[in-house]
Amino acid sequence: MSHQNTRRTFLTQGAVAGAVVGLGDLGFLSHLRPVGGSEAKLDPNTVKLDPEIEPLVRLIEETPRERLLEEVASRIHGDTSYRELLAALLLAGVKNVEPRPSVGHKFHAVLVVNSAHLASMSSPPEHRWLPIFWALDYYKSAAAQDVRERGDWTMQAVDEAAVPVPHKAPLAFTDAMNGWDEQAADPAVVGLARSTGAQGVYEHLFRYGMRDFRSIGHKAIYVANSLRTLQCIGWQHSEPVLRSLAYALLAHEGDNPKERDHEADRPYRRNLELVGNVRQDWAVGEPDPAATSDLLETLRTGSNDDVCDEVLAVLERGVSPQSVWDALHVGAGELLMRQPAIVALHAVTTTNAMHYAYLTSGNNETRLLALLQNAAFLPMFREAMQGRGDVRDITVNNLQPKSEGSSAGISVAEVFELLGEDRDAAASLALSRLQSVGEAKEMIDAARLVTFLKGNNAHDYKFSSAVLEDYYLVSPEFRNQFFASNLYQLRSSQEKDNQLVERTRAALIS
Repeated sequence: MSHQNTRRTFLTQGAVAGAVVGLGDLGFLSHLRPVGGSEAKLDPNTVKLDPEIEPLVRLIEETPRERLLEEVASRIHGDTSYRELLAALLLAGVKNVEPRPSVGHKFHAVLVVNSAHLASMSSPPEHRWLPIFWALDYYKSAAAQDVRERGDWTMQAVDEAAVPVPHKAPLAFTDAMNGWDEQAADPAVVGLARSTGAQGVYEHLFRYGMRDFRSIGHKAIYVANSLRTLQCIGWQHSEPVLRSLAYALLAHEGDNPKERDHEADRPYRRNLELVGNVRQDWAVGEPDPAATSDLLETLRTGSNDDVCDEVLAVLERGVSPQSVWDALHVGAGELLMRQPAIVALHAVTTTNAMHYAYLTSGNNETRLLALLQNAAFLPMFREAMQGRGDVRDITVNNLQPKSEGSSAGISVAEVFELLGEDRDAAASLALSRLQSVGEAKEMIDAARLVTFLKGNNAHDYKFSSAVLEDYYLVSPEFRNQFFASNLYQLRSSQEKDNQLVERTRAALIS
């Protein structure tokens, strides 16, 4: 049976059903052995996990890549739950994949877990397991890369003697993080986890995730994604995740950043001084689309200081922060139009993470810092694009819908087919449909499905989950432009199905 999809039919109801038939039924190869008690014994020198989840983590660690999906499917056919599998996947990643030399690359095995989870939760039941199976397979490739790069790094057991007592844990953690002291931060974050609830711990971590521009936004992304996954799997799994996170947030080049003036650290140091001078009720204001447009113009050419100064001026005159966030989301998407590649992609996913921190933090200063740091980062992303290929002279203002007469009857299928041939034309077609239909649910569902079928790297999941979530965080006046600009980085329906889909299909019918 051929799985190639014909043009003009890929996203019709029948073709979609045929493309994903059976993907929700993963109870195959059910006659495989269970994990025995002897296999679940712990090495006292490695990090201790919750004993109930340890056998499933060991299964993921020790099963060869070519058999892992079948083994996991047999557990799902038994009594393993979605939440247990998600927890085991995250914990296997933080235990076995080091967030060095960069909080990216192979470490996407950890960063992508929440993105896969978001894709699963937003999908119909028959598609829900596929993102998690993709992430399982990706973990095996990342773990193998970690062996090649880092000599099979494994998180060790925490030094219990160094864990601070509860009343000293917060200060011990902030001192370690402010001093970029990895050795002190590891037991300190454990003490913090044991003495402070999730909200209190992440109030600290939001700030450290946004304080520097190293790893092109992955630090902020890890903070947001780790919290969101822990909210699903439970705080009982938090210690190894927080230890990995603290280690990742302290990644840097050269000497201790505390002792020098580096470009990556300057915006945060400056913004820390500025936030104390903003009116106390800055979070209350009126939407102003003109302020959004003006800020977009500054984002195109201004420095990070210029953009932050304008954000503060906008807030000072009573404009709603929502109008600033509109500019940041649309501005990130505009960078993708100019260069659909890795740097601009991270401008989008970092903005998603920073906005999450803004919405989740209970500290007004932290929230304002998230807004300002995101504003500072976008010009830094813009400059980082230089030298990485052509940067087109184009803006979201160039996105124009097709003429009214030619937009009648535009289908979602046409948009995703055209995307493989002409991104500009596909974006224009998408804008036409979004404006005529008035909502994006069908196009969002299609984008997610195309990611499942065509995506072949962690960025496909990270990026699509961020964009499809952020569409609803952008004001109605700008959200269609936002979606159309981000279409430049989504997959086309003309691309070949990824190998995982083919492998899953083969397993299901074997």
